[in-house]
Amino acid sequence: MRRLPTIVFTALALALAVGLATAVSPFASSHPDGLERVAIDQGFIGAGAGHPAQDASPIAGSAFPGVRDPRVATGAAGFVGTLGIFALGSGIAWTLRRGRRARAGV
Repeated sequence: MRRLPTIVFTALALALAVGLATAVSPFASSHPDGLERVAIDQGFIGAGAGHPAQDASPIAGSAFPGVRDPRVATGAAGFVGTLGIFALGSGIAWTLRRGRRARAGV
């Protein structure tokens, strides 16, 4: 059996993740999740405060700013967010791998 090279697997997995995040996220339910529903039912939904980083986020509220259509804004946020997390994870993996090689003297 022939093995799939890591770079091909990574590219296919990234394409699938970006495709799903872009195409499916606009259809996510707008109804509150279980924790939010309990907060509404118990009357303390307004008592909490978000972290300042949430308000200053470039994609606050899971919608890309400046896009008028809410579905397109959500899809764009999914696209950018997925690529951003992939880039962050790749950078961390690269840094760790580089440090391990330096310690091994390679």
